[in-house]
Order: sequence, then structure tokens, then C-alpha cells
Amino acid sequence: MQLRNQITNTILMVRPVNFRMNEQTAVNNYFQEDPDLKKAEINLKAQQEFDQFVKVLREQGVNVLTIDDNMEQDTPDSIFPNNWVSFHDNGTVCVYPMFAENRRRERREDIFELLEQNGFVINNVMDYTSAEEEGVYLEGTGSILMDRINQKAYCALSERAHEELFIEFCEDFDCFPVIFHANQTVDNKRLPIYHTNVMMAMAETFAVICLDCIDDKKERKSVVEHLKMDGKEIIKITEEQMYHFAGNMLQVVGSNDRRFMVMSTQAYKNLTTQQINAIEKHCGIVHSSLDTIETCGGGSARCMMAEVFLPKA
Repeated sequence: MQLRNQITNTILMVRPVNFRMNEQTAVNNYFQEDPDLKKAEINLKAQQEFDQFVKVLREQGVNVLTIDDNMEQDTPDSIFPNNWVSFHDNGTVCVYPMFAENRRRERREDIFELLEQNGFVINNVMDYTSAEEEGVYLEGTGSILMDRINQKAYCALSERAHEELFIEFCEDFDCFPVIFHANQTVDNKRLPIYHTNVMMAMAETFAVICLDCIDDKKERKSVVEHLKMDGKEIIKITEEQMYHFAGNMLQVVGSNDRRFMVMSTQAYKNLTTQQINAIEKHCGIVHSSLDTIETCGGGSARCMMAEVFLPKA
């Protein structure tokens, strides 16, 4: 399957109704913390951050489709739809196997109906979820970083990104797999980073990456060589910056075909002037405060946006 555009102007986002720290994902998402706030207060703050973020994106001309989560399912992480679904430009929708059982309830048919109501065409659904029965997971564009132009996919292996399933995905989408291990220091131990997209972001002409997380020198060299081979400028961030979600960014298209790198305000404030200038050579920067979502959810701006590449009817 040929993948053409690297970035899109249409984003799907899910507005939270029961957002909180998800105890089932906290076992291997070391970015999550449990703040001393009542659940209702946390959810209200998350909704306010969500609404402001959507407003900021729409002001730049990004087409944001939103749908409310539903109370019945009790899905505290529904605000991060990019982990269970991806939408591709040949009309394929991919549905992924999820590590946390309560996250599997985030998968919803009505999201596909919303897209079709907005004129998008879904030709087929590739469903990888049966892998859950074997305890095998691959959490969408959290685990998989696509370089659509150069037909490559990057993946940091973890409990949520299984090598064999990633290779199967690459075969299905005719992509070359770039596989590595990315670690972070937790209680003086090096442990796997739960998702590739917290330590790396792929844009059209550049990549933001925390190379310090790739402990294996050969793997690090391989990742750098692939990025350089494809003409990407490498913008390095530190592990400390990664903890402030400076790797969790997404490039989108706004009005008049303008490009923007979207990130949280925390991520933006933790970048150096030099790094900001490096990004702004390629595109503008848009940021919004997501402090509550980042603290409780352990994910940031990129995780909240499921890119829609589907063709229009």
C-alpha cells in the first residue's frame, strides 16, 4: 500500500467525560502521576484544556472533528484515540490491540460513522485486535512512527509494541521497519519507554528525537542513518526535555497550506531557543496548556490527535 502525504489538515479528537489517572496503564507508563485532586475536578480541568486546545487548532485552520466519550464505558484514556485507530489515504482504517483492558473499550464504530458523515471514505478495516488473546500489542501511532513519504516505520519495542506484529503491519503497508529499543531511567533502572511517540516526532523535513534514550549504539546509529538518508534534519532533545513531553509533537496543515508543529505549552517552554529556531526554519509552532492531561494521562498533544488521511467522497 502506497502512503503519500506525511501530514494532514484533519484531526479526530475525543472529548473526555471521565478522565483520570488510569491505574491499568500506570504499570508501564512512567510519565503518569496521581495528583491530589478529586476525580470530578481532574475531569473538569481536562475538559477545559481539551476545549482550549481544539480552539487553538481551529484558529490556525486545522479541521478538527470532535466526538464526546461516553460515560457507560468508563474509559479514562479515551482522550488518546491515536493508540487504537489510524486512518490511511487508501481508505483503510486500522484498529490496534491495546495493552490495558479498559482501553479496549475505547474502540467505537460511531467514530467511523462520524467520519463518513463528514464525507470521508472508508474502504476497509484492518483489525489487529485478535493479537490481544496472545498478549501481543501494538498501540497505533503511539507505537508506530510513520515516514509516509519514504515508506518507513519507526518503532521502539516495549510491552505495548510487539516486534512480530509491527513487522506484520509494515508488510501490510509496504513499509521498511526501523526497529530499536528506547529506555528511560526510573528509580535508577533503565526501563522501556511505553510509546515511541513520546521520544520521537516525525515531520515532513525534520525529526525531533531523544537519541539519549537509545542505549544501544548500533541501534542509535541505524536510526540516525535512516533519518539522514531521507533528508530529515535531526533536532535532538534531552531525556529531561522528553519528560516534559518535548518529543510528543505532531506536524499538521492549517489554512493556506501552512505547516505547524503542535505541542503542549510545557513542551514548548522546555525547548531551548536554538531548538525552537530549528523547528521554525521548517514550520510554525502552535502550543496549548495540557498540564492536567499530561500529569494524569502520561500523554500529551500528539497522543490526543488521530490524523485522518482518508480520501473524500
